[in-house]
Amino acid sequence: MIDREQLLEHAKSQQATDVHICAGAPILFRVGGDLVPITKEKLTAEQSREISLGLLTEDQIAEFEKNLDYDLMLADEGGRYRINIGYFDGKVGATIRVLPTTVKTIEQLLLPDIVKKLARRRKGLVLITGSTSQGKTTTMAAMIDEINTTSKKHIITIEDPIEYVHTNKAGVVRQREVGRDTKSFYAGLRAALRQDPDVIAIGEMRDYETIKIALSAAETGVLVLSTLHVISIDKIMERLLSYAPATDGSQLRFLLAESLQGMIHQELIPTVDGGQRVACEVMVVTSAAKNIIRRKGGFFLRSVIETGKKHGMITMVSSVEALLKQKLISEGVAKSILANYT
Repeated sequence: MIDREQLLEHAKSQQATDVHICAGAPILFRVGGDLVPITKEKLTAEQSREISLGLLTEDQIAEFEKNLDYDLMLADEGGRYRINIGYFDGKVGATIRVLPTTVKTIEQLLLPDIVKKLARRRKGLVLITGSTSQGKTTTMAAMIDEINTTSKKHIITIEDPIEYVHTNKAGVVRQREVGRDTKSFYAGLRAALRQDPDVIAIGEMRDYETIKIALSAAETGVLVLSTLHVISIDKIMERLLSYAPATDGSQLRFLLAESLQGMIHQELIPTVDGGQRVACEVMVVTSAAKNIIRRKGGFFLRSVIETGKKHGMITMVSSVEALLKQKLISEGVAKSILANYT
């Protein structure tokens, strides 16, 4: 049987973000966005099951067999890991996310200055958007760290799971994990409003009740940070309205127009040296953006971003072209990303 500690140490030494344990395939590391085999032989169904269940206690195995899926956080001296174990075509497999041990700053992530300015807003909603595994949580952690470092504020996070651990600096950060410290994002958010917050960070807005109370909190004087899965900024209204009953669409538009401060949309792009860099599109909510959110489709937000440079707005086209000009990314990669924005 493969030793768990050796496997995880090897993953960290290779700067892997994920480990895949899958029957019928070698053990795979995701490095620089690509899946890389790290064993010569393919795992049998029995080997995949043995390695996967070796991550669990006997009680956890019983729970897994009952529910067919199991999520857990694993922390040791070497690091922290988010693990999902499940059945795939009748065979047990696992996916392990290797979590960073330290929070990177906005400067270290090479994010534009407008991200820091949005983190310093006193109230309202700031969204970090993008598809899966585009670094949204990393950017939100950097924004929390910026607030924590520069302001004497009370920051409450509601996460599933806690990926980055913050330490108190100028401010106080109190982190709550869904399932351990609170029953749900909605329950944690309702409680947070009674805990004298200056800032509330929500790991993900994934249901209508959470979205509605987050918008209400932002409107009443708290800075709310959250992530949302969406493929581009101009699809934001479609995405949010998909959660809402048809009768509540107008109210949702009004709340969003009143509370939204800005959006940071991210693409994590492979670089020519095998690494990754964030390209981002940033919208700052102006009066023109408010009017569009209230009355029109999100498509019209594209023109707001394209003409909003004086407000600090950045288009994805300009962000990607800057990386290309610096020869950090290839023309092929740039073209594939920009196909969704032009």
